Amino acid sequence: MSSNGKEEFSTETSGLTHECGVFGCIGTGNWPAKVDVAQTICLGLVHLQHRGQESAGIVTSSGHDVDQSNVKKGMGLISNIFNDDTMNLLKGNLGIGHTRYSTQAGSSEVNCQPFIVHTIHGDLAIAHNGEIINSSALRQKVLSGGVGLPIHSDSKLITQALCLNPPDDEHFPDGSSWSARIKHLMRLSPLSYSLVLMEKDRIYGVRDPYGNRPLCIGKIPIDEQENDSEPAAWVISSESCSFISIGAIYVREVLPGEIVEITRDGVQTISIVERPDNRPPAFCIFEYIYFARADSIFEGQTVYSVRLQCGKMLARESLVDADIVSSIPESGTAAALGFSQETGIRFSEVLCKNRYVGRSFIQPSDRLRKLGVGKKFGILSENVKEKSIILIDDSIVRGNTISQIVRLLKNAGAKKVHVRIASPPVLYPCYMGINTPTKEELIANQLDNVGLANYTGADSLAYLSVNGLLVAVQHGIKTELVQNSGYCTACLTGKYPSELEW
Repeated sequence: MSSNGKEEFSTETSGLTHECGVFGCIGTGNWPAKVDVAQTICLGLVHLQHRGQESAGIVTSSGHDVDQSNVKKGMGLISNIFNDDTMNLLKGNLGIGHTRYSTQAGSSEVNCQPFIVHTIHGDLAIAHNGEIINSSALRQKVLSGGVGLPIHSDSKLITQALCLNPPDDEHFPDGSSWSARIKHLMRLSPLSYSLVLMEKDRIYGVRDPYGNRPLCIGKIPIDEQENDSEPAAWVISSESCSFISIGAIYVREVLPGEIVEITRDGVQTISIVERPDNRPPAFCIFEYIYFARADSIFEGQTVYSVRLQCGKMLARESLVDADIVSSIPESGTAAALGFSQETGIRFSEVLCKNRYVGRSFIQPSDRLRKLGVGKKFGILSENVKEKSIILIDDSIVRGNTISQIVRLLKNAGAKKVHVRIASPPVLYPCYMGINTPTKEELIANQLDNVGLANYTGADSLAYLSVNGLLVAVQHGIKTELVQNSGYCTACLTGKYPSELEW
């Protein structure tokens, strides 16, 4: 996976699994496109691989009809699905791609995205990140229109809901166009999704009215030396970290509720759908804590800078005497550096990560299973022996990994290990596209800080407060983006941005 430290195997013990990544590209000017659209999408998806590793897919088109598109989808990592022969078949002037982790429908090739839908209104390709929270009500709406739904996939439900014609009223002056049908979907289901849709010669980018899932726009300049030159292509992505590898320049985020239309002539906003009852935005705060790659930009600031600030806030709230500050690489490193900068306590690495460990097909003995974290981390014993250590991690969900690491450090001669977590305790499940354990499985519901310290073998344990996290997240927001800021903290506080419907 990515440089933010979330390897494929990490979800075995963390209890948090990622969402999905979406990406789109369209060439500008006279076609054929000046960039290789398929290669651009594939490279973009590689840099979104941390958002899902179950399956991936790319759909490209010449720009005349999605029905004449080229498609490649499959199970597994992007590097295993796409090769030279495959890429040579994915010709086109525009296209969209997807990398997936499932939350509703099963992990099988039939659920790989992007989906292509043949409708009376024309053909459409769609890729989705998120999870519809009122899927039952939306399903009934679609079924009542005489449309069959063969499987329980909210992504496929979206494709069917987009086929519904909107009512004939003032909210939909453009009648039954695709833009009107997208707006209709957003009113029927305001949470949670970022979408990229390809229709004939255009791509639509859609972010739900709460802005719960990320989506941003970039451009690939014709002249790499002139950033202000006319673009050779426009791109749209779940995260801006995918832009550097393709030579793209970050332009801006798609706003909450915004529908953008991207053609060979440029990008335009065609509508902004308001939130119900003027509720505040609800960007998933765990994008900053855990999911996004450190070099991605949200709200005008890098994820890395927010994690650094979380470490500083954590130091202000829960300082303890120690010889060194360290982290569980690489997820807690930015916060550990922030803690060190705030306190003046030296940062020193204590764990060495094995980057080549994957899921094992061997079922080890109980003794080896309990030592499983040892296959992922080695101990830098000279940095550990006789040291009192403040050990930083980004989150605790089930508590399995942290307790094994504390044991390794103490076995290596650490005098004390004080665990500090650069986020608040996870107390509630997420129902908006992140696969979390049940409330009963979340360890913060079973043990307080003292109990969890005892459970993990740590000498003390403390979390960053919710208020401290919010201060850290808002520290570097650009002034002009403040009015569109607001966060979903449901997994931390139980306050969901909208009523959950079952």
